[in-house]
Amino acid sequence: MTAASDFAATPPFATRCAAEQRVPFVFNSPHSGRFYPERFLAMTRLDANGIRRSEDCYVDELFAGAVALGAPMLAANFPRAYLDVNREPWELDPRMFAEPVPPYANTRSARVAGGLGTVPRLVGEGQEIYSGKLSLSEAMCRVEVVYKPYHECLKHLLAETHAAFGYAVLIDCHSMPASVRLGDSGIRPDFIIGDRFGVACSSALSDAAIGLLTAMGYTVAHNKPYAGGFITEHYGRPAKGLHALQIEVNRGLYMNEKTFEKTSGFGALATDLARFTADIMALPDYSFHGMPLAAE
Repeated sequence: MTAASDFAATPPFATRCAAEQRVPFVFNSPHSGRFYPERFLAMTRLDANGIRRSEDCYVDELFAGAVALGAPMLAANFPRAYLDVNREPWELDPRMFAEPVPPYANTRSARVAGGLGTVPRLVGEGQEIYSGKLSLSEAMCRVEVVYKPYHECLKHLLAETHAAFGYAVLIDCHSMPASVRLGDSGIRPDFIIGDRFGVACSSALSDAAIGLLTAMGYTVAHNKPYAGGFITEHYGRPAKGLHALQIEVNRGLYMNEKTFEKTSGFGALATDLARFTADIMALPDYSFHGMPLAAE
């Protein structure tokens, strides 16, 4: 059995959409997948809770209001511990595999060094996923069967949106541990807005996102410590009318990180995020045109 059989019954990802796309926005939830294939669980050294430490729990549900407003959402069913599509396709750690990795693999990225490559070595706070080495074919199959189709789907959604509206806005949705603090200040951000330091989208979009969340009473940081991963960097091409913004939500707002259960704050946060998405999608078109845009 291989990665191809892992999702024979449950598709690796799904696109959720209304009958008609009414806005130039695409929402993406690449880390909220919570279907753990039995074959994968048999490979890990972690228990059913331990393997979930990297999961962006319920983020797809928190942003579900965007779909009702006419924006498609691409959501992973596969878990981040299995495969991370917010990486280059071949960010591979050679220490994980029984055979040499191909010469085109990026083995020296900071993410690989941290154990968080395309096929992650670690979850949570440094917990090893596997007790032994994987075959290289295992990683190659996951990339071919899950990673590449996921990005093809996302690329298609953005291309269709751009063709229909003249520009496209990708909102990449994530969550972060409640333990995250801002530098020496000790401040716990409720949200972090990432735009690759102004390169991935118009400043009007970032400013609007920060302003809307701040007006709701949330503490919002900008690019620190998360400026956006591969998806934000790869798809954000504002000079071509493609804007990408990453949103990190503090898990302490809506869930118990030990039991993975939703807390009483989940409903209120989902309501706020529904209002936030409605407001961000109501930005005038000129917010994405007619301003100095980052060069490619």
